[in-house]
Amino acid sequence: QVQLVESGGGLVQAGGSLRLSCAASGRTFRMYAMGWFRQAPGNEREFVAAITWSGRSTYYADSVKGRFTISRDNAENTVYLQMNSLKPEDTAVYYCAADTRGPLGVVRTTTPNGYDYWGQGTQVTVSS
Repeated sequence: QVQLVESGGGLVQAGGSLRLSCAASGRTFRMYAMGWFRQAPGNEREFVAAITWSGRSTYYADSVKGRFTISRDNAENTVYLQMNSLKPEDTAVYYCAADTRGPLGVVRTTTPNGYDYWGQGTQVTVSS
């Protein structure tokens, strides 16, 4: 079992920054890949970013590339999402997710059904 708890969401003006955190507990954190997803009202959950167990490889949706940075601290069992130059279209509930089934903690997929544990989500609202 893995428990994930997100924090750091809030209201920010366009062009501002936020840093989301996701604290993990349960199974050995350093053994699996992690991802961030988001879901706006009326939309499907979409991929934002993912990171391998080592942190050496990262992946981003085109819509956030160059603005968002995913990172992890395996000693603290935490994954982060630094969000800069925020836009109103970034408004959504942001979820972190763990893929504990992938071999050697690689990022196998950017689709939500590839992740087997999810946090409760944190709201990010960007005003124009």
